[in-house]
Amino acid sequence: MSPMADLGSLAVLMTQFGWKIAVAYLITGFIIAVSGGTIIEKLGMGQYVADYIRNAHLAELEEEKPTFKERLRIAADGVAAIVKRVWPYIFLGVGIGSLIHNVIPQEIVQTVLGGEHWYSVLLACLVGIPMYADIFGAIPIAEALLAKGAGLGTVISFMMSVTALSLPSIIMLSKAMKRKLLITFIAAASAGIILIGYLFNSISYLFI
Repeated sequence: MSPMADLGSLAVLMTQFGWKIAVAYLITGFIIAVSGGTIIEKLGMGQYVADYIRNAHLAELEEEKPTFKERLRIAADGVAAIVKRVWPYIFLGVGIGSLIHNVIPQEIVQTVLGGEHWYSVLLACLVGIPMYADIFGAIPIAEALLAKGAGLGTVISFMMSVTALSLPSIIMLSKAMKRKLLITFIAAASAGIILIGYLFNSISYLFI
Protein backbone atom coordinates (compact mmCIF):
# COMPACT_ATOMS: atom_id res chain seq x y z
CA MET A 1 0.00 0.00 0.00
CA SER A 2 3.02 2.27 0.29
CA PRO A 3 2.87 3.56 -3.33
CA MET A 4 -0.19 5.56 -2.25
CA ALA A 5 2.01 7.65 0.03
CA ASP A 6 5.37 8.51 -1.50
CA LEU A 7 7.14 11.81 -2.11
CA GLY A 8 6.85 11.49 -5.89
CA SER A 9 3.07 11.39 -5.76
CA LEU A 10 3.08 14.30 -3.29
CA ALA A 11 5.04 16.52 -5.68
CA VAL A 12 2.80 15.75 -8.65
CA LEU A 13 -0.39 16.10 -6.62
CA MET A 14 0.68 19.51 -5.36
CA THR A 15 1.10 20.82 -8.89
CA GLN A 16 -2.29 19.51 -10.01
CA PHE A 17 -4.54 19.84 -6.94
CA GLY A 18 -2.77 22.20 -4.54
CA TRP A 19 -0.98 21.54 -1.29
CA LYS A 20 -4.07 20.91 0.88
CA ILE A 21 -5.35 17.99 -1.17
CA ALA A 22 -1.82 16.67 -1.75
CA VAL A 23 -0.95 16.63 1.96
CA ALA A 24 -4.35 15.16 2.88
CA TYR A 25 -3.87 12.41 0.29
CA LEU A 26 -0.37 11.66 1.58
CA ILE A 27 -1.48 11.51 5.23
CA THR A 28 -4.53 9.33 4.58
CA GLY A 29 -2.53 7.03 2.31
CA PHE A 30 0.03 6.66 5.09
CA ILE A 31 -2.74 5.93 7.61
CA ILE A 32 -4.23 3.22 5.37
CA ALA A 33 -0.80 1.64 4.85
CA VAL A 34 0.09 1.61 8.57
CA SER A 35 -3.37 0.51 9.69
CA GLY A 36 -3.55 -2.24 7.08
CA GLY A 37 -0.07 -3.48 7.95
CA THR A 38 -0.88 -3.45 11.66
CA ILE A 39 -4.09 -5.41 11.14
CA ILE A 40 -2.30 -7.98 9.00
CA GLU A 41 0.44 -8.34 11.62
CA LYS A 42 -2.02 -8.66 14.52
CA LEU A 43 -3.87 -11.39 12.64
CA GLY A 44 -0.63 -13.36 12.39
CA MET A 45 -0.58 -13.37 8.61
CA GLY A 46 3.19 -13.62 8.35
CA GLN A 47 2.89 -17.37 7.89
CA TYR A 48 1.01 -16.80 4.64
CA VAL A 49 3.88 -15.10 2.86
CA ALA A 50 5.10 -17.20 -0.07
CA ASP A 51 7.48 -19.94 1.07
CA TYR A 52 10.32 -18.85 -1.19
CA ILE A 53 10.31 -15.43 0.52
CA ARG A 54 10.06 -16.74 4.10
CA ASN A 55 12.84 -19.26 3.49
CA ALA A 56 15.17 -16.86 1.72
CA HIS A 57 18.47 -16.03 3.41
CA LEU A 58 20.30 -12.80 2.78
CA ALA A 59 23.86 -13.24 1.70
CA GLU A 60 26.46 -11.42 3.74
CA LEU A 61 28.13 -8.87 1.50
CA GLU A 62 30.89 -6.45 2.23
CA GLU A 63 29.61 -2.91 2.58
CA GLU A 64 30.55 -0.80 -0.40
CA LYS A 65 31.29 2.91 -0.14
CA PRO A 66 30.68 4.46 -3.56
CA THR A 67 32.44 7.67 -4.49
CA PHE A 68 30.56 10.90 -5.13
CA LYS A 69 30.84 10.33 -8.88
CA GLU A 70 29.44 6.83 -8.52
CA ARG A 71 26.56 8.15 -6.41
CA LEU A 72 25.68 10.63 -9.16
CA ARG A 73 25.73 7.86 -11.75
CA ILE A 74 23.51 5.65 -9.57
CA ALA A 75 21.09 8.55 -9.05
CA ALA A 76 20.99 9.30 -12.78
CA ASP A 77 20.36 5.64 -13.58
CA GLY A 78 17.54 5.59 -11.02
CA VAL A 79 15.88 8.65 -12.51
CA ALA A 80 16.15 7.19 -16.02
CA ALA A 81 14.62 3.90 -14.83
CA ILE A 82 11.69 5.68 -13.18
CA VAL A 83 11.02 7.84 -16.25
CA LYS A 84 11.17 4.78 -18.49
CA ARG A 85 8.72 2.96 -16.22
CA VAL A 86 6.09 5.69 -15.77
CA TRP A 87 5.99 7.60 -19.07
CA PRO A 88 3.58 5.19 -20.85
CA TYR A 89 1.11 5.51 -17.99
CA ILE A 90 1.40 9.30 -17.95
CA PHE A 91 0.55 9.44 -21.66
CA LEU A 92 -2.30 6.98 -21.13
CA GLY A 93 -3.63 9.04 -18.25
CA VAL A 94 -3.36 12.29 -20.19
CA GLY A 95 -5.19 10.69 -23.12
CA ILE A 96 -8.06 9.43 -20.98
CA GLY A 97 -8.18 12.73 -19.11
CA SER A 98 -8.42 14.64 -22.39
CA LEU A 99 -11.23 12.35 -23.50
CA ILE A 100 -13.14 13.06 -20.29
CA HIS A 101 -12.49 16.80 -20.63
CA ASN A 102 -13.57 17.12 -24.24
CA VAL A 103 -16.04 14.32 -24.97
CA ILE A 104 -17.95 13.27 -21.86
CA PRO A 105 -20.59 15.84 -20.81
CA GLN A 106 -20.26 17.29 -17.33
CA GLU A 107 -23.83 16.24 -16.49
CA ILE A 108 -22.97 12.57 -16.98
CA VAL A 109 -19.94 12.73 -14.66
CA GLN A 110 -21.93 14.59 -12.00
CA THR A 111 -24.82 12.14 -12.30
CA VAL A 112 -22.60 9.08 -11.95
CA LEU A 113 -19.73 10.24 -9.72
CA GLY A 114 -21.09 13.27 -7.90
CA GLY A 115 -20.12 13.40 -4.23
CA GLU A 116 -23.75 13.36 -3.13
CA HIS A 117 -24.31 9.84 -4.46
CA TRP A 118 -23.74 7.04 -1.93
CA TYR A 119 -22.43 4.67 -4.59
CA SER A 120 -19.90 7.00 -6.24
CA VAL A 121 -16.94 5.97 -4.06
CA LEU A 122 -17.65 2.25 -4.55
CA LEU A 123 -17.96 2.75 -8.30
CA ALA A 124 -14.69 4.70 -8.46
CA CYS A 125 -12.89 1.86 -6.66
CA LEU A 126 -14.30 -0.73 -9.05
CA VAL A 127 -13.32 1.35 -12.08
CA GLY A 128 -9.76 1.71 -10.78
CA ILE A 129 -9.17 -2.01 -10.22
CA PRO A 130 -8.77 -3.17 -13.86
CA MET A 131 -6.52 -0.23 -14.81
CA TYR A 132 -2.83 -0.92 -15.35
CA ALA A 133 -1.27 2.31 -14.20
CA ASP A 134 0.24 4.03 -11.18
CA ILE A 135 -0.41 7.30 -9.41
CA PHE A 136 1.28 9.28 -12.20
CA GLY A 137 -1.07 7.86 -14.79
CA ALA A 138 -4.13 8.21 -12.56
CA ILE A 139 -3.63 11.90 -11.71
CA PRO A 140 -4.58 13.34 -15.16
CA ILE A 141 -7.75 11.22 -15.14
CA ALA A 142 -8.57 12.29 -11.60
CA GLU A 143 -8.02 15.94 -12.49
CA ALA A 144 -10.43 15.66 -15.43
CA LEU A 145 -13.06 13.91 -13.29
CA LEU A 146 -12.80 16.57 -10.59
CA ALA A 147 -13.13 19.35 -13.16
CA LYS A 148 -16.27 17.71 -14.53
CA GLY A 149 -17.95 17.59 -11.13
CA ALA A 150 -16.94 14.26 -9.56
CA GLY A 151 -16.75 14.29 -5.76
CA LEU A 152 -13.33 14.87 -4.19
CA GLY A 153 -13.54 11.68 -2.14
CA THR A 154 -14.62 9.77 -5.23
CA VAL A 155 -11.58 11.01 -7.15
CA ILE A 156 -9.20 10.20 -4.29
CA SER A 157 -10.66 6.70 -3.97
CA PHE A 158 -10.13 6.20 -7.68
CA MET A 159 -6.45 7.22 -7.45
CA MET A 160 -5.86 5.00 -4.44
CA SER A 161 -7.56 1.97 -5.98
CA VAL A 162 -5.52 2.34 -9.18
CA THR A 163 -2.34 2.50 -7.10
CA ALA A 164 -3.02 -0.24 -4.54
CA LEU A 165 -5.70 -2.52 -5.99
CA SER A 166 -5.21 -2.61 -9.74
CA LEU A 167 -5.59 -6.09 -11.19
CA PRO A 168 -1.97 -6.31 -12.45
CA SER A 169 -0.73 -5.34 -8.97
CA ILE A 170 -2.90 -8.01 -7.37
CA ILE A 171 -1.59 -10.61 -9.83
CA MET A 172 2.00 -9.73 -8.93
CA LEU A 173 1.22 -9.77 -5.20
CA SER A 174 -0.31 -13.24 -5.59
CA LYS A 175 3.19 -14.49 -6.41
CA ALA A 176 4.45 -13.26 -3.02
CA MET A 177 1.37 -13.93 -0.86
CA LYS A 178 -0.72 -16.99 -0.22
CA ARG A 179 -4.46 -16.69 -0.83
CA LYS A 180 -5.49 -15.94 2.76
CA LEU A 181 -2.97 -13.10 3.12
CA LEU A 182 -3.85 -11.70 -0.30
CA ILE A 183 -7.58 -11.64 0.52
CA THR A 184 -6.85 -9.96 3.86
CA PHE A 185 -4.69 -7.35 2.11
CA ILE A 186 -7.39 -6.60 -0.46
CA ALA A 187 -10.07 -6.37 2.24
CA ALA A 188 -8.01 -4.04 4.45
CA ALA A 189 -6.98 -1.78 1.56
CA SER A 190 -10.51 -1.65 0.13
CA ALA A 191 -12.08 -0.80 3.47
CA GLY A 192 -9.55 1.97 4.10
CA ILE A 193 -9.92 3.46 0.62
CA ILE A 194 -13.72 3.44 0.77
CA LEU A 195 -13.79 5.04 4.24
CA ILE A 196 -11.35 7.75 3.15
CA GLY A 197 -13.45 8.39 0.04
CA TYR A 198 -16.63 8.96 2.03
CA LEU A 199 -14.73 11.10 4.54
CA PHE A 200 -13.36 13.38 1.82
CA ASN A 201 -16.76 13.65 0.14
CA SER A 202 -18.25 14.84 3.42
CA ILE A 203 -15.56 17.46 4.10
CA SER A 204 -14.68 18.45 0.52
CA TYR A 205 -15.65 22.05 1.26
CA LEU A 206 -12.46 22.36 3.30
CA PHE A 207 -10.29 21.69 0.24
CA ILE A 208 -12.10 23.20 -2.77
